[in-house]
Amino acid sequence: MRLSNRNSSSGSAAPAAMLASLIVIMVAATVYVFAANPFPSRPPAAITSVGLLVDHQYFLTLCVTGTVFILSQLGLAYAIWRFRDRGQAAHFTRGNNTMEMIWTTATIVLFLGLGLMGRKAWAQVRFTPAEANAVQVEVTTNQFVFNFRYPGPDGQFGKLDPTQVSASTGNPLGLDPKDPAGKDDIVVPTLTVPVDHQVELLIRSQDVIHNFYVRELRLQQDAVPGMVIPIHFTANQIGHYEIMCTQLCGLGHYRMRSFLDVVSEADYQNFLKQQGASQ
Repeated sequence: MRLSNRNSSSGSAAPAAMLASLIVIMVAATVYVFAANPFPSRPPAAITSVGLLVDHQYFLTLCVTGTVFILSQLGLAYAIWRFRDRGQAAHFTRGNNTMEMIWTTATIVLFLGLGLMGRKAWAQVRFTPAEANAVQVEVTTNQFVFNFRYPGPDGQFGKLDPTQVSASTGNPLGLDPKDPAGKDDIVVPTLTVPVDHQVELLIRSQDVIHNFYVRELRLQQDAVPGMVIPIHFTANQIGHYEIMCTQLCGLGHYRMRSFLDVVSEADYQNFLKQQGASQ
């Protein structure tokens, strides 16, 4: 049986029209979902000035990348329709070096520009030293709990001895009983800080990589074994907020959580007195 090939003198516009239309419809639907917000879901309000900067940077990044998405997808739809099969012979091209340089350069400028615009929020938390009167709290993570240590009335943290770590006997951090500076240290499972007062966290880990994350602070920092990582913030709203570990740190990762309580200065002082008396 002999098969014969027939060359069509003209292509069909239907497939190109359908695909181009589908892309345009999908772009329009995506824009509508973001603009109309039919399923209202907003993140909790930021409680620091840096958090507001983070929110602004996120919105700016969303606008820039959203614009690029819309233009690129509409450009794709146009190319599908403009260069559809009309029965013409295929034309080979090696591309356009000038255009490739232009859009590659534009991509670099956009990404670096967004990064530079967000440098202030990043630097204020990580590269700017904490104030001299900042409240210092040591954050120690291990599977699968947070422990927070306050220096007590003497303002000094006591020495830690890894060989004396024993959560079952009430010494989860390994406080050295021979060091007088550690006699008044306060160790608690939740974090309490005064409102409108800068707090410096000294984040560390006893075992694997964990993470300290509070949505309302817009603050997230890994806890790395062998390192003490300082970050600081100033909460401006009293409230009760969840602390989460966002690193997959083991089978019990799902239950590794604690709470941040932002209280008035008077309540904070009462907290220190009560916890100091009970240690």
